[in-house]
Amino acid sequence: MPLPKAELHLHIEGTLEPELAFELAARNGVELPYADTEALRTAYRFEDLQSFLDLYYELMAVLRTEQDFADLANAYLARAAAQGVRHAEIFFDPQAHLTRGVGMGTVVEGLWRALEHSEREHGVSTLLIMCFLRDESAESATATLDAAKPYLDRITGIGLDSAEVGHPPAKFREVYEAAAALGLRRVAHAGEEGPPEYVTEALDVLGVERVDHGLRCMEDPALVQRLVRERIPLTLCPLSNVRLRAVDVLAEHPLPAMLDAGLLCTVNSDDPAYFGGYAGDNFDAVRAALGLGEERLRELARNSFVASFLEHDEERRARYLAEVEAYEF
Repeated sequence: MPLPKAELHLHIEGTLEPELAFELAARNGVELPYADTEALRTAYRFEDLQSFLDLYYELMAVLRTEQDFADLANAYLARAAAQGVRHAEIFFDPQAHLTRGVGMGTVVEGLWRALEHSEREHGVSTLLIMCFLRDESAESATATLDAAKPYLDRITGIGLDSAEVGHPPAKFREVYEAAAALGLRRVAHAGEEGPPEYVTEALDVLGVERVDHGLRCMEDPALVQRLVRERIPLTLCPLSNVRLRAVDVLAEHPLPAMLDAGLLCTVNSDDPAYFGGYAGDNFDAVRAALGLGEERLRELARNSFVASFLEHDEERRARYLAEVEAYEF
């Protein structure tokens, strides 16, 4: 049985395995520019974030109906559960679907078909976080938040993702203020490709409660001290960092130094179909490459539940934490 953990940085569109992509393409009459699943898998070799994003958005063409989104989420939840995930806070990118003529309701209702039964069918509790694409306009983000208002009983928070460089967090100040007024939790990608200043800006301007990635905070000792002092969680994605060249090789990942500094780090899979591994695979990889001992792995698992948005259910959080403490390696 794998170590119990929460996954807090997971893009549901990034769980689209080649086999399901071809299955949905056939169902929806979409022609994919790849001969077969192996040819598509070969295309999952990226040079950088942008080359990944180009393929990521291209493959979304197969997602058309509520059932497609339900099938996508169910496939992820089954894999995550098998790797010890007990709680998942799942990102989705509505703008990438709205621009293709797929409505907000189709996306949310489809995902919800899987999420509402997830605990019973997979043993995984879930929350849903709607992300804005930072390379789209601030006005588009605001329109997306407006489109989501009928579904806010199913959406816990907002996030900010896609190409980071040249799109500072402050661009989205107004939509984050509006989301805060609606009672939504706030996270944002910062400090992956972008500089440590983007992390500071996400905290000060957007009021984020959790930083997605945050890797480059280590370049700013004062920022590290602040993140430690304020107990701001970082949702790290080690295999993603290597595939997207944020880190050259996993053995050089700063995770041990970040933990030593007292940062509240978690380990997650980001876009696992594209980056070579789900949550448990990431734990296994950092254990092997970085020589993390059992108690360090337990700390990472503990952090994942501490950093989760389970304030509405502290009894559940306590139960998950007890599972972590009782785990025998």
